[in-house]
Order: sequence, then C-alpha cells, then structure tokens
Amino acid sequence: MYTIAENIAVIRGKIHEAAKKAGRNPKEILLCAATKMNDAENVRQAIAAGVDCCGENRVQELTQKLGENAYEGAPVHFIGHLQTNKVKQVVGKVDLIQSVDSLRLLEAIQKEAAKQGICQHILLEINIAAEKSKSGFSVSEVWELVPHISQFPNVKVLGLMAIPPICQNPGENDKFFQEMYKLSVDITAKKYDNIEASVLSMGMSDDYESAIMSGSTMIRVGTAIFGARDYSK
Repeated sequence: MYTIAENIAVIRGKIHEAAKKAGRNPKEILLCAATKMNDAENVRQAIAAGVDCCGENRVQELTQKLGENAYEGAPVHFIGHLQTNKVKQVVGKVDLIQSVDSLRLLEAIQKEAAKQGICQHILLEINIAAEKSKSGFSVSEVWELVPHISQFPNVKVLGLMAIPPICQNPGENDKFFQEMYKLSVDITAKKYDNIEASVLSMGMSDDYESAIMSGSTMIRVGTAIFGARDYSK
C-alpha cells in the first residue's frame, strides 16, 4: 500500500518520461488531483506532495472542503458537471471551471461573474467522441461559439477540456487526444478575443501518458493518487 506522496512521485516520474518521449518539457504539464470522495486530510497530503491543483467534481464536496480550508496552498478547479442552479456556489470560489459544457451554463456563469464583479476563468468541455451519454460541445458547436466569446466579458476561456471514452487497452484514445490537440491549436491560431487556449486538460489515471504524448498540458488524476473510490459509501 503506497502513500499519497509515493503515488504522486510515481506519477511525476511517468509524466517526465512521457514528456521526454514527446520532446516536451515535463514542467509544461500540470498535475490536477481529482479529489472526489477524498476528505480534507487526503487533499492536504496531495498538496503537500506537490500537486499543481485540485479538481472537485461535486458542489457539495467543494463547499465543505472550502469550509475546512482543505485546498490551502493550491488552486482549486471544478471539473464535474455543473448545473446552472449551482453556479453561484462555484463562480468566484474556484480558480478555474473546467467543465463548461453548454451555452446555457456559459451564460449563467457570465451572469453570476458580472454580479460579483469578477472575471471567471473557464475551459470549454468538448464531447470529442460524440458520446450520447456525455455532455459537452461538439466540435462544430464550439466553432460556432468561439467567435462570440467576447460577448461574455466576465468570462475568460483559458482552453479546452475533454473526457474521452473509458479505454480498455493502451492507446485506444490516442485519436481523440490528437483531435483535441488539433482543435486547440486551430482555435489558438484564430486569435479570438477573450480566448487564450493555452490549457488542454485531458488524460486521467488510465491514459494520462498517452494524453501527454498527444499534447495535454493538464492531467486530472484521482485513482492513481488516492486509490480506488468506494462508491458503496
């Protein structure tokens, strides 16, 4: 049984190797600890071991851990599906909302950020495999949206996020990672107002090395850091 710090050290080593194979600087890749179903103490251990940020999936857990100062010392991101009626509990509370998956949600974030007088950083979530069970913009929808992002002055798009299908074998998601990288590069080249597109968040515990090889700048890792989650609880 490895400790959280030991697991993070192993992941850092794998990040380094994957980046070097791809001719990239390992320091370009951020490690986001996916902290769902982990208590404040586990979160503190991950931060102490040097993760770059923490990613929370559930508003209730985010609120509770913020109250416990669990994220002290690291940025906190929201990485789960965000309902519009819970936007005010997240906007201004997190450094980055990674999972903006619809125009309706984008509008709600803009409205709340304007009310607070802040600029909320976000990523646009892309349903890159066109899975019916998943939310997110299609590639065509995102191309329709990005020219109009300047209409949302209290929002800053820092890049894209994707959750490809669960892979059964290594390399299965490479084509989706490569499509995401191309999309990110193409959007950046257009130089749209209010879009930076410097962040490409993709890759999780089972496939982050492949994601890094394909150009990911941020991986979201939970199980490989904290161990398997016990959903029976």
